[in-house]
Amino acid sequence: MIRPLLAALMLLPVSGRAETALLAGGCFWCVEADFESVEGVGDVVSGFTGGTTPAPEYRASGDHIEAVRVPFDTDEITYREILDLFFRSIDPLDAGGQFCDRGREYTTAVWVDGPEQRAMAEAARVDAESVLGQPIVTPILDAGLFYPVDDYHQDYYRSDDRLLVSSVGVAVPKREAYKRYRLGCGRDARVRAVWGDEAPFAK
Repeated sequence: MIRPLLAALMLLPVSGRAETALLAGGCFWCVEADFESVEGVGDVVSGFTGGTTPAPEYRASGDHIEAVRVPFDTDEITYREILDLFFRSIDPLDAGGQFCDRGREYTTAVWVDGPEQRAMAEAARVDAESVLGQPIVTPILDAGLFYPVDDYHQDYYRSDDRLLVSSVGVAVPKREAYKRYRLGCGRDARVRAVWGDEAPFAK
């Protein structure tokens, strides 16, 4: 079972041997929130990668994909465990985006740093395919430049800063706007539909 990996819902410093996973699972706010709840994971950074557009920004990301950089302590959690959590936190059957967010910017991907990470990523994808009994469309790619998004969009899911006007209300704290967005976008409902009890983050 994967759920025991979520035993400590807190942000932990990376204290042992540090490695990094680079993942795209749709909205980077959601992937950041999911992985910052995992024991052994440090400060997850939202940003962009996978494209050629110079200096991508929010709402002006060009051909890049929303992604997160996940630092983790290998004394606490393995790269393979990170990948197993990741595949079960997305809809890896959807090549057109994720949930209500459509287009290249919101597609899924795993970027790997070297042959060891690639071998583990490919094994995790094969395992996920065997569980679902369907082909997974999430590509495994060589890592390139990663561009962190501006501070306004980091840790969005837990910010008390208020949005003057938004699609989910007036003077709503970011953390509340995030919850409403995630619910309205249908992320957890779809992940539960795909993965059932194996979905580690779906509420």
